[in-house]
Amino acid sequence: MKTVLKSLILTLVAMVALGGCSKKEEKKPSETAAPQGQVTKKQTTVVVPDNVKGKWKAVKIAVTDKTTKKDTIYTVNIGAEVTLPGGNLTLKVDNFLPQFVMEGTTLTSQSNEPKNPAAQVRVIENGKEIFKGWLFTLYPTTHAFQHPRYGFTLQDFVPAG
Repeated sequence: MKTVLKSLILTLVAMVALGGCSKKEEKKPSETAAPQGQVTKKQTTVVVPDNVKGKWKAVKIAVTDKTTKKDTIYTVNIGAEVTLPGGNLTLKVDNFLPQFVMEGTTLTSQSNEPKNPAAQVRVIENGKEIFKGWLFTLYPTTHAFQHPRYGFTLQDFVPAG
């Protein structure tokens, strides 16, 4: 009786342990463990759906000078850049997603309706990229870029034609 009970318990433990594994959890070669103390970042892909492509011309980004507490709004075409006065800081807009969603490692838009607008931007200072990320209209502090002098906020977006 004890042997049957032990056998049953071991079988159940094995089933639970193996049942937790699935194909979704298998590690891909790009997801191997990083050396101790380092964090690996999964590569994300931006997909601009066909119903969004070409529908938006530009975004309006407020740049706050923290020393003067003055906001200047820059209208930057998607795929273009603007150099701030002084010439050492450049702001590039790579993509705009009107209804930003994250599906696994894919960043995309659920629709062309501006329900969660987000702009993918890069900030270059003295020729070196110091930030590449997203600005969100509805959540301006989410993943906000921290710069000692400037703050950046997505204010608005401009439809094409």
